[in-house]
Amino acid sequence: MAGAEAIVAAVVASLILSCAAFTEENPTDRRVLVLLEDLAIESTHSLFFKSLSDRGYELDLKLSTDPKLALQRYGEYLYDALVIFSPSVEKLGGSLTSEAVLDFVDSGHDLILAANSTTSQFIRNLAAECGVEFEEDFDSVVIDHLSFDDARDAKDHSLLATKSLIKSKVILGAKEIQAPILYRGIGHVVSPANSLAIKVLTASSSAYSANPNAVLASPPALTGTSIGLVSVVQARNNARILISGSLDMFSDNFINSPVRITGSTERFDKSGNQEFVDELSKWVFHERGHLKAVNLQHHKVGESGEPSMYRITDHLEFSLEIYEWTGKNWQPYQADDVQVEFYMMSPYVLKTLNHNGKGKYETSFQVPDVYGVFQFKVDYKRLGYTTLDLSKQIPVRPSRHNEYERFIKAAYPYYGGAFSMMAGFFVFGIAFLYHK
Repeated sequence: MAGAEAIVAAVVASLILSCAAFTEENPTDRRVLVLLEDLAIESTHSLFFKSLSDRGYELDLKLSTDPKLALQRYGEYLYDALVIFSPSVEKLGGSLTSEAVLDFVDSGHDLILAANSTTSQFIRNLAAECGVEFEEDFDSVVIDHLSFDDARDAKDHSLLATKSLIKSKVILGAKEIQAPILYRGIGHVVSPANSLAIKVLTASSSAYSANPNAVLASPPALTGTSIGLVSVVQARNNARILISGSLDMFSDNFINSPVRITGSTERFDKSGNQEFVDELSKWVFHERGHLKAVNLQHHKVGESGEPSMYRITDHLEFSLEIYEWTGKNWQPYQADDVQVEFYMMSPYVLKTLNHNGKGKYETSFQVPDVYGVFQFKVDYKRLGYTTLDLSKQIPVRPSRHNEYERFIKAAYPYYGGAFSMMAGFFVFGIAFLYHK
C-alpha cells in the first residue's frame, strides 16, 4: 500500500511540474537545473541566480557529481533548461552523460555552459558537439595587452575589458550596454560554415590565446577577432545554447567591479556584466525573440472558404498571423521581410507579405499555369529569432473540358484555318462540278 501511495505521489508531482513547464502558450523556461562544481559558487555567483529567481525561474541547484541527478522521470523531462557551472568536472553524476545532455537539447530544451582555464575534456567535447570548439591547449587563456582592466589585472593582462558585442537588439536587448564586459577565461572558435552558432562577445584585434606563464615559442593558434569569448547557438528545433569561456564573468566579483580600460581616462563604477548576462539569459530562456505563426489561411479572391484544390490561373489570397513573445504576453510581430513561396520542386511564386501592424500578414497572387501538388511555404529565419517553418499542401489541376470559355482567343488561328478550309472546299466543289 505504501508503495502504491509513493507511485501516486510521484505521478502527481510529475503532473504539477509539467503544468509549470515550457508550453506553446508560455514558451519561457521555468524549471532550471543548475549544476555546480562547488557549493561555494552559489554564494560567489548569487547575483546571477537572484536575477533568475526574481524573474520567476525555479532554480534547482545541485552538485554536478550528485549520484541522484536525472533530467527525466517516467519519460517526462523534469526541467526546461540546464545550467552547467562545472568547468573541471570529468563526469556528471547520476544518469547525466554527455548523450543525455545532448538529447535534452535535441528535445527542445535550453543549455548554458560556462568554462574557464581548468576546463575538462568532458566540457570541451560537450561544447564541440554544440558547434563551439575551445582552445586545444589546456594551459592557454585569452590575453590582450591593449584591452585589459588596468586596475585589477594580475599583470598577465588576462583580465579583459571589452565591448566587442554583437549588434542585435533581439539578443542583447534594446538598451545598449555602456560599460565594458570583464572577462577572464579561454577562447573558442566557431566554424564559418556553422550557420547556427553566433559569436556574441569577441576579443579585440590585439588579443591572442596563449599560456601566460610560458614564453611563446611559436605564433599563437588563436588571434584577434577570430577568438570567440561568448557564443550562442540556436538549433534547428529552436533550442538555445549559451557557451562562455569564462565562469568568472557571471560572478558577483566581476559584476560589482569598477572598470578602467588601459590607456583610457574613462572609468566605470560598475562593469556591464550584470546587464550582459541578464539580457543573454533572457534570450536563452525564450523571454525574447520567440515567434509563433497561427491562422494560416488561403482562399480564392472573392470567397472566404478554403478550397480543396485550385485550378490553373485562379486568383487567390494568402494570410497568416505572427506574434512575438515578450516574456509575459504575445505581441504582434512587425517586419517587412516575411515571404511566402508557392512551391513545387522549386518556387513558382515568391511574394513578400504585407502586414497591418496588428500581426496579420497577407498577399494575393495568381496560380501559375502549371498543374501538380503545390505547397504554401513560409521559411522565416532571422538573427536571434526562432525559426518559422510552415507549409500547407494544395493540389492544382487543369480546367475540365467544360470549364473553358466557348471560344478561346489563343485558338482563333485554328478557327480561321478550319473555316477557310471549308470555304475553299465549297468553292473548289462548285468550280469542279460546273466549270467546263
